[in-house]
Amino acid sequence: MNVPGLTYVFDGYCAWSYGFAQTMVDIASAYPEIPVEVLCGGLYVGSARVPIRRLADVPGTNRRIAELTGAWFGDGYERLTADGSFVMNSTAAARGFAALRRAAPDRTVELAAALQEAFFVEGRSLAEPETHRWIAGEYGLDGEAVVAGFDHPWSLRAAEADFARVRRMGVAAFPTLLVTSGDRPPVPVMAGSATARQVEERLSALLSRAGRQAGPA
Repeated sequence: MNVPGLTYVFDGYCAWSYGFAQTMVDIASAYPEIPVEVLCGGLYVGSARVPIRRLADVPGTNRRIAELTGAWFGDGYERLTADGSFVMNSTAAARGFAALRRAAPDRTVELAAALQEAFFVEGRSLAEPETHRWIAGEYGLDGEAVVAGFDHPWSLRAAEADFARVRRMGVAAFPTLLVTSGDRPPVPVMAGSATARQVEERLSALLSRAGRQAGPA
């Protein structure tokens, strides 16, 4: 049988993904029988890697996210980004996530949220190996193994593979949550922003439909 699953696409440096992180954790907890794949989107790569002061109204966007989702942007984050010189590097963030994902493949939703909390609350750069060591320690993982993975070329290949898959899927807004079922095209549940209730209602309907349509593999 083709079992419906979920694919969650986020970016470690995406504030909208950060605002959705707790909702995604709640969804994964509410549907423990549904496998969830977590991919990094690659928001700040190439020419998009610029000092944060050059991005459009980051403080205003963060206030809107906080109002809509209740997400808190911590003092550490405010200090790190205060002078506008910080440059977000999504490739480095994705390399760190790849190392964390390898260390605990059954906790990827939690670790995606932890990666974002490290930046948006603690103000830790996701390009620093010590950030990923710290996350590993917080979640009882082998910090040395995670840092070794972050520094190894395989994590760059894993990050680039995530970015390529996301492009092939046609996902351009983060976060995006999709229902997958066998060889059928993935169906979006939400993209960009949505309330927990909106996600729950649409996800329930899509999973029900996918389950009804599932046939012999």
